[in-house]
Amino acid sequence: MAKKESFIRGTLILAAAALVARVLGLVQRVPLDHLFNDIGKASFTISNNVYLLLLTVATAGIPSTLSKMVSERYALKKPAEAQRVYHAALIFAAAAGVIITILLYVLAPYYATYVSKVPEASLAIRALAPALLLFPAIAMMRGYFQGRGNMTAGGISQIVEQFARVGTAILLAYILLKSGYEDSWVAAGASFGGVLGSIGAFAVMLYYTVKIRKQDRALMLEAGPDSHLPMGQIYKDIFTISIPIVLSSMTVPVVNFIDSSIVNPLLIGRIGEAKATQLLGILGQRAQSVAGIPPILAIALSTSLIPVISAAFARKDEAHLKQQITLALRISILTGMPIVIALCVASYSINGLLFSSLDGSGLIMLLTFGTIFQITMMTTNSILLGVGKAYLTVISVMMGIIIKLLGSLILAPWLGIYGIIAATGLCFLVITWLNLRVMKKIVPFSILGKRWRGFLITVIVTSAVGYGLNAAGDQLVHILPDRLAFLITCLVVGVVVVVLYLALLVMLGVLRQQELSSYPRILQKALRPLMRLQPSRLKSQERG
Repeated sequence: MAKKESFIRGTLILAAAALVARVLGLVQRVPLDHLFNDIGKASFTISNNVYLLLLTVATAGIPSTLSKMVSERYALKKPAEAQRVYHAALIFAAAAGVIITILLYVLAPYYATYVSKVPEASLAIRALAPALLLFPAIAMMRGYFQGRGNMTAGGISQIVEQFARVGTAILLAYILLKSGYEDSWVAAGASFGGVLGSIGAFAVMLYYTVKIRKQDRALMLEAGPDSHLPMGQIYKDIFTISIPIVLSSMTVPVVNFIDSSIVNPLLIGRIGEAKATQLLGILGQRAQSVAGIPPILAIALSTSLIPVISAAFARKDEAHLKQQITLALRISILTGMPIVIALCVASYSINGLLFSSLDGSGLIMLLTFGTIFQITMMTTNSILLGVGKAYLTVISVMMGIIIKLLGSLILAPWLGIYGIIAATGLCFLVITWLNLRVMKKIVPFSILGKRWRGFLITVIVTSAVGYGLNAAGDQLVHILPDRLAFLITCLVVGVVVVVLYLALLVMLGVLRQQELSSYPRILQKALRPLMRLQPSRLKSQERG
C-alpha cells in the first residue's frame, strides 16, 4: 500500500506542477495575443516550437534514465555510484547546452527565412537560445531528485520557471511595444522571458541540492571515494536506455515543429502569405496552448507509471501487470475525455473569453479533439518503456511522424490548415494503434471490454448537451458584455459536462462500485457519491 500511495502521490505532485505550468503558459499567451500582430504571433510560435524540440534533443531522454539509475543505486546502498552517474549526466548537460545554444543562434536566420518562411522569427529564436544553456542541467537535476523520491523539487522549479517566464515575457513585450519597436523585436522580448525562467528554475534546483546534501551528511550518505565506475561505461548505460526514451518523447515537439515549418510553405500558394501567417499565429498562440491542457494528467501518470509497470514485468506477475496496464489506460482515457469534450464544445466561448478575436475557434476545437489520441499515445509509450520494449515505441513513433508528414502534404491542398491539424490527430492515433498491437502480444488485456458502447453513448450525449449549452450561452452577448457572457458560458458548460459525464459513466455501468478500490484515492472520493446512481441490475451483477 505504501508503494501504491507513493506512486499516486508522485503522480499528483507532477500533475499539479504540470497543471500550474500549463495554465501559466496559457495565461502568458492571452496578453501576448492582444499585444502582437500576426507576424509577432507567428514569430513567437516558431521560436517556442524550435526551442522545445531542441530541448528534448539536448536532454536526450536522460532525466528518466537518471531517475531509474539513481533510484536503483540508492536502493543497493551505493550512493557514491549514484553521485558519479549524476555528475556524468551533468557534464553531458553542460556540453549539450553549449553546443545546442550556439547551433540555434547561428542557424536561426536560415531556418526562419528558408524553412518556415517567416524571416521575422529569427530574432525571437535567437532571444530564446540562451535558455538552452541551463535547461539541460535543470532537466538532469529534476531526474536526479525524482530518483531520490523527491518530486517536490522538480515541481516547484517548474512553477517558479513559469512565473518568471510569464512575468518577464509580458513585461518585456509591453515595454518594447510602448517604446515603438517593431513586432519582431516585441516577439523577441517575449521569447527572452524563457531565459529568465531558466535562471529561476536553476536557482530552485540549487537550493534543493544544498538541502539534500545537508540531509545526506546528517544521515552519513555522503558519497565517498569508493566509486570506480568508468565514465565510458556510465554513458554507455545511460544512452542505451535513454535514446529510445527521447525518440518516443519527441513526438509532440516534432509535430509542433513540423507545423511551424510547413504551414506557410503549404498554404501561401493557396491563401496568400498574410492569411497563412495569421493561421500559423492562431495555431501556436491559441490552439496549441488550449490543446495542451487535456494531456496534463496523462503526462504525470506516464512519468510515474514506468517503475510500477517495470516491477510487475520483472517479477513475471502477469495478473498484476494486466491490472496495471488496464488501470493506466482506463484512467488516462476516462479522465482525459471530459476535459477534451468541455474544451471542444466551448471552443468558441473560450476563444472569445481569452483572446483578441473569435478567429480560429474551429482550429482550437479540432486540435483539442485530437489530444485524446495524444493521451493514449503517451500512456502506451510509457507502458512499453516499462516492460523493456522501448525500441518498439521508436518504430511506432517513426511511423506516426511519417503519417503526419504525408497526411499534411495530402490534406493541406484540400482542407487547408484543417488538413494539417487532422494529420496530427491521425499521427497520434496510428502510434496508439501500433503500441496496443504490441502490448497485447506481451499480455492480454482489455481497456473497457463490453463497456465501449456505454462510453460512446456517454461521450455523444455529453458532447450534444455541452454544445447546446454553449450555443445558448453565447446568446448572452446580446444582454451582457462579451467577455462576461463568454465567462459564464465556459463555467456552465465545464461544470455540466463534467458532472453529466461522470453520472452517465456510472448509470451506464462504465464505472462500477467493485472497481473503485483500484483507482487513486482522489478519484474514489469523487466517484463514491455518484455510485448511488448505478442501476440495481448492475449492482446485483457485481454481487453475483
